[in-house]
Amino acid sequence: MPDHTDDTVLQLVNVSKSFGPVNVIKDVTLSVRRGQVQALLGENGAGKSTLIKMIAGVHQPDSGKILVDGSEVTIASTNDSEAHGIATIHQELNLVPTLSVAENIMLGRTPKRFGMVYRKHLNAQAQAALNLIGLDVPLKQPVGELGIAKQQLIEIAKALSMNARILILDEPTAALTGKEVDALFTILDELKAKGVAMVFISHHLDELARIADTISILRDGEFVAEVPASTDEDTLVQHMVGRAIEDQYPRGEVAEAGAPLLEVAGLTSTSRFSDISFTVHAGEIVGLAGLVGAGRTEVVRAIAGADKYDSGSVEVAGKKLKSGDIQGAIRAGVGHIPEDRKGQALVLDGTVNENLGYATLAATSKAGLADRSGQKRRASEVAEKLRIRMAHIDQPIRNLSGGNQQKAVFGRWVLANSKVLLLDEPTRGVDVGAKVEIYNIINEITAGGGAVLMVSSDLPEILGMSDRILVMSGGKIAGELPKDTTQDEIMALAVSNVSSAASAEKVHDSDHDAAFATLKEDSQ
Repeated sequence: MPDHTDDTVLQLVNVSKSFGPVNVIKDVTLSVRRGQVQALLGENGAGKSTLIKMIAGVHQPDSGKILVDGSEVTIASTNDSEAHGIATIHQELNLVPTLSVAENIMLGRTPKRFGMVYRKHLNAQAQAALNLIGLDVPLKQPVGELGIAKQQLIEIAKALSMNARILILDEPTAALTGKEVDALFTILDELKAKGVAMVFISHHLDELARIADTISILRDGEFVAEVPASTDEDTLVQHMVGRAIEDQYPRGEVAEAGAPLLEVAGLTSTSRFSDISFTVHAGEIVGLAGLVGAGRTEVVRAIAGADKYDSGSVEVAGKKLKSGDIQGAIRAGVGHIPEDRKGQALVLDGTVNENLGYATLAATSKAGLADRSGQKRRASEVAEKLRIRMAHIDQPIRNLSGGNQQKAVFGRWVLANSKVLLLDEPTRGVDVGAKVEIYNIINEITAGGGAVLMVSSDLPEILGMSDRILVMSGGKIAGELPKDTTQDEIMALAVSNVSSAASAEKVHDSDHDAAFATLKEDSQ
């Protein structure tokens, strides 16, 4: 057990945590030091989120102890955690979509005067928090009208407004662009200089050398090693997964593409995107790159039937799809994996079996009754094929790790025999080992004659897995590039029309929620 030093402000000493028969954290010790960033690394399911939830007061350890400034403490609630100067930014955003930006930042700390909300002070304190991260959004705008990247930044602003001396960040960069990540890291550098201690979780290994001082690595709930942030990525991966991963982007040379499967012509939606035209062939992965707000997500949602568009056409295997018809798109063989799997793709209170079957229950029903036994058998086969790690097929899907939840979303469309797969940030928040498994799933889909359109803000992923690349800027296709292009060439196109990008940024979550609800109702 490491000794407490003057620089150590937080220690977890030999902590363990189980949920039923599953041991999630096993005898882990972690030290967090003043003015330093302690990175926490591990595969999905390694126990990272559980560990930080013990610091945040969401869970209590079954054994071991927590020390703050060398003294043992009990953190039985989030209020206890905040009282010790700890602020936590969880991977699942804790925002209220219908409340304004200002109200979300000051949630639980709303200033009042004469028993009423003191709007002047509310707005002033919220604006000061936004200024800390350089974010310019209207204070009165409902958070639900913002894209996920700006929602993440608002969550960070809320944590910083608490003047925390210990800051816990769980995947804070997952939804951010390179420029936004740089801005965030500048803020974290300033906080380090002020003596703030931080725990930082990220699956982007290249970020750790830039922001971390030391890296603690977990595997299967156990502490593996603490290494310097300068440790090379191959060594980090070896510690994380217990084996070397030779090829992080297993996309080899593909034979000549087959017939057109997805044809988009002149697709236009006022204020979102205009004149979008492209074709994706059988056996092909087409990457869709661009900055946040370029309109990539909006185009994908329109193709999937989740949003309506004003003009243009979408054809799948020569069959024209109706605008805004999500069930018609599914019947035509379109599968859609949205950027926010928990908010837009999964029913977290449902089982793995139920979530795998939402797209196929109606099609496999007999005499109007769901074929539940057949569905369970088919779901079990797909779960085994995709190596979804779970206790059993009827386990609530919220209890799976992020990588396994994402594989379950893929499994839904594998079960539906989808021939056109629309992927929006398919590996966001997924560790390097699970990423490779997801890439292999994508490869199997294209090898079987499917076509994939993949949105990703991760340029190495776009370059490593795409057969060709479309770049959007300001709601338009700015150009097409071959797979052997460079990040600089992609970015040059991505910024070619940024002045119009803001108009395409708003994500219409309410429209999607309604569409997804319709999908579920029609499947029951």
